[in-house]
Amino acid sequence: MKNILLITVVLLFSPWIFAQGVEKHVVFLKNKNNNPYSLSSPLAFLTQRSLDRRTKSGIALDMKDLPVTPSYVTQIAATGATVYYSLKWFNAVVVATADPSVLSAISALSFVDHIDQVAKKSPVHTSAKHGTMDAEGIPPYTINFPSFAPVVKSAGSYNYGQAYTQVHMIALDALHNLGFTGTGMMIAQLDDGWYHVNQIAAFDSLWHNNQILGTRDFEVPGNNVYGDNMDSHGTSVLSTMGANVPGQIIGTAPKATFWLLRTEDYNIEVLAEEYNWAGGAEFADSVGADVINSSLGYTTFDNPAYNHTWADLNGNTTPCSRAAGMAASRGILVVNAAGNSGSSSWRLIGVPADNDSVLTIGAVDAQGIYAPFSSTGPTADGRIKPDLMAEGSGAAVVGGGGGVGNGYGTSFASPIMAGAMACLWQSAPNYTAEQLRNAVRETASKANSPDTIMGYGIPNLMNAHLALSVTPLQKPVETFSLSPDPFSSATWLTGTVSAPETVSVEITSADGKVIHSGTMLLAPSSRIRMDGFNGLAPGIYFVRITGVSGLQVLRAVKL
Repeated sequence: MKNILLITVVLLFSPWIFAQGVEKHVVFLKNKNNNPYSLSSPLAFLTQRSLDRRTKSGIALDMKDLPVTPSYVTQIAATGATVYYSLKWFNAVVVATADPSVLSAISALSFVDHIDQVAKKSPVHTSAKHGTMDAEGIPPYTINFPSFAPVVKSAGSYNYGQAYTQVHMIALDALHNLGFTGTGMMIAQLDDGWYHVNQIAAFDSLWHNNQILGTRDFEVPGNNVYGDNMDSHGTSVLSTMGANVPGQIIGTAPKATFWLLRTEDYNIEVLAEEYNWAGGAEFADSVGADVINSSLGYTTFDNPAYNHTWADLNGNTTPCSRAAGMAASRGILVVNAAGNSGSSSWRLIGVPADNDSVLTIGAVDAQGIYAPFSSTGPTADGRIKPDLMAEGSGAAVVGGGGGVGNGYGTSFASPIMAGAMACLWQSAPNYTAEQLRNAVRETASKANSPDTIMGYGIPNLMNAHLALSVTPLQKPVETFSLSPDPFSSATWLTGTVSAPETVSVEITSADGKVIHSGTMLLAPSSRIRMDGFNGLAPGIYFVRITGVSGLQVLRAVKL
């Protein structure tokens, strides 16, 4: 299965480049001895923003945060190998050489543990794959440009145009209307190129407001990621988050800032790309990114010797899954596409979507119906994947030519959610990435019956916001619960108070509207029927109870 680049394109996207046939190796080191960097002076290798994210999440620095010992890198380069980049989390250096004597010289260095080859010199694929089928008959990705004029749909202050459905489906428009549009949030996008993003009008506001913070190319260091030889998959993915063309397309995080990190060469599939992914994730951590979006995934390679098996999908085996876990352990919210193999013989998600700390996103259509191409779970160790679903079948995207079209693939569902999660985090800045993941899963459409096709279902960002906006009682004097829950006809509120007390009760619908409010007189031990649910349709609701000790929120599920 070609890396998920999860879409299907019915137009000629951007120019492509031929595989370069670089022979890459990862040199793993024994230690970080003689290192001039110190955990006591972290600003020498991490930004203050990165440190602040750790502090907020209660995450301490450890030896994996220290850079690779610089003198080791210098000695490796002196052998004649081309050094691409270092990987501090793996304590490794990625190099290129086809000379066996150079590899022997590297192996002889006292601090070198072992060397893994991760890209053969002459890969099998030497031509572009746009519009072709991969090994399992799945189109790499598709974007249709309809002949009809875009439909203008508004919600509050935003004219979403064709993007209205993908925003409204997850109740993100309600969050936007509260002013949470990604301001102050940093998103790192790991992808394969951003063809002409510096020229396309849909991204003008990002440039005008200095929202594109910079780029890095881990596949070919120093490349122009906007160039004519770049793919435009990254262009379309970025558009679902950051485009701003009122009446045509508004991204899910139009006020966020972005780092664009190229880790992928669309024309070939080699294990080196997983280490590129790790390099991108490390860089994202170092600059203080809040969210990573990765519309990439790996299972099979041009050299079958490197292929992953289902048993590898345990979240902790493959290089990029391990790197995704490391990024999450540093407090980053990692969002990854599930894959486009739902209709293929493989069927399953790829990596790093299998990691338990990754928010894995599958695809539905505009009606919220499962898209058959969307990859499914479970993981090899039996966990539910995907986590959530968003529109990835017919999503509004910007193509390489600058026009707005309909994209098909989990590549688009993932950034739609990544941008949405940035807005949610802006609305609840004191919470951690793990708490955000839990909040969106627990308030999604299938929260009480998750499965390996739709996961926890379609998220509702307003519900998640309400759940996170509650100020928890530090020392609860009053405790309340609903029983039964879920319920079909009636449920009762039980509570314990220190003395007879009148409390305020609100029942809030899934879109954040108060649909019932009133007061209740509670005795020290009470059980009161919640008649406010009478006549309400099945769904997820929130019961907000305000008493003398503060505010408590209960989730109620009516069947």
